[in-house]
Amino acid sequence: MTRIVLVEDDPTISEPLTRALGREGYDVEWHGTGMGGVGAADDADLVILDLGLPDIDGVDVARRIRDKGLQVPILMLTARSEDIDRIVGLEIGADDYLTKPFNPRELVARVKAILRRSDPAVRGTRPMDVGTLRVDPRRREAYVGERRVELRPREFDLLTALARDPGVVWSRDDLLSSVWGTDFPGETRTVDVHVSELRRKLGQDGPPIETVKGIGYRLVPPPRERSG
Repeated sequence: MTRIVLVEDDPTISEPLTRALGREGYDVEWHGTGMGGVGAADDADLVILDLGLPDIDGVDVARRIRDKGLQVPILMLTARSEDIDRIVGLEIGADDYLTKPFNPRELVARVKAILRRSDPAVRGTRPMDVGTLRVDPRRREAYVGERRVELRPREFDLLTALARDPGVVWSRDDLLSSVWGTDFPGETRTVDVHVSELRRKLGQDGPPIETVKGIGYRLVPPPRERSG
């Protein structure tokens, strides 16, 4: 059974969400504090995390989860729209977010979309090589030469999309739709932020991610691959 950890201190939100997710067959474990969520995340398939918590805020919770080496998807809940850049940007790279108030049915739809994207059964499993880069969707691992590239889940999904068609130009809208989902309410600058982080992590030894002015991005294959 899919295990979801819900970190939310407000019972008027956590209780209906727990019921709604339970009706869909998910095993929901609720925690009212950030530290409780950090401890429970080890075996989770998804963490639903409120930004405003009584002990530590959601960004700190997410950072601690990542510091444990966990790549579990994170769906962030926030009452403040001005915090969106913190949530989906470089600080934690949350997989999705919802701004309160929201309908529990909308959250369930987001949960299903995130779990579909993170399910190996619905992803191509064949490793992809682009120059010095190898991306293995089944293991969710990326290497530049012998160096493993540590990526957050959404960064890995973005790199996978680019690596499937090296040399092909992706528009920002197409990347947003393919990687974040068609119902993702974020802006295309989310893509820019993640591409910037990917470039940093791939380094000079990895294939470059080229900006195509006015359109989007492409992963540049080495010359011998482009000649084909």
